[in-house]
Amino acid sequence: MQTIRKKMIELLEKREMSAREISQTIKIREKEVYAHLSHISRSVNAQRKKLIIIPAECLECRFVFEKRKRFTRPSRCPHCKSEHIRNPAYRID
Repeated sequence: MQTIRKKMIELLEKREMSAREISQTIKIREKEVYAHLSHISRSVNAQRKKLIIIPAECLECRFVFEKRKRFTRPSRCPHCKSEHIRNPAYRID
């Protein structure tokens, strides 16, 4: 039986996924996914791989959260203050 983190690594090596997609696939809460992502990032670095974060984007003004290092979804846009934000996605290369 695989651990949750190993399942997540396997999924992210196959394709790009958001935290919501991961949580629905593995059947855990979305908050738990974010907690596991920081550990997965360190684990894959040791394997000479990298956890890539595809940044969140404001759906109103198209601002891209490129410099954001946290794994969680931003609550609102710093430019237009909109809360309509596309979730970040993750993959392992």
